[in-house]
Amino acid sequence: MFTQSSQSQDNQMPFSMNHGAHELLDVHEVLGAMIGGLNQYVLLRDQIQDPELLSIMDRQYPFMLDEYNLTMEAYKTGHDPKHPTRSYNMQIGNDTNYGIKPGEPKKPITSANEINDDIISSFMLSCHKAGAAGKTAAALECTNPVVRRVLQDSVPNCIEMAYEISLYQNKKGYYQVPQLSQQDMNTMLNMYGQAQQAKNMPN
Repeated sequence: MFTQSSQSQDNQMPFSMNHGAHELLDVHEVLGAMIGGLNQYVLLRDQIQDPELLSIMDRQYPFMLDEYNLTMEAYKTGHDPKHPTRSYNMQIGNDTNYGIKPGEPKKPITSANEINDDIISSFMLSCHKAGAAGKTAAALECTNPVVRRVLQDSVPNCIEMAYEISLYQNKKGYYQVPQLSQQDMNTMLNMYGQAQQAKNMPN
């Protein structure tokens, strides 16, 4: 991650004040959502039954906490945080079980006693999906280059953690993945061809 001087080059404004209004409001929403996700992890941890899901949560939580602190620091100061954004690497295989099996319809619970690993993992997945969308939207509004970089570097981590949870859910049968027929799949895959260089565009 690059280092910024304490003053912007154009107007000598301190980098701590080098934020547009849309940026401040959008990153405010992102930080609030990050706190919400961290709080959910804390509230739900002791209710997890499956050691594998607990292991995933225990890997993701400190990583999420560190990303929150990096984002908060960049937001408050406009400077590089104490270390660059790290990359999250999931610890689960990436095999997907395809197909749909009939089961009980999903519906909201009516009592806290109904909480289970299916519901907890769904909370975790929703947290990361919301994080990826919110951070992408906020990064597109950023005028401060440090905050933009921290946000955009964080988006792949949200995607990776969401993927890890979805694979766990798929393995447990909580999240099913339908497929098209072989014929329809082949038709879709062959709908696109190689692009050629336009004559009026540079090589």
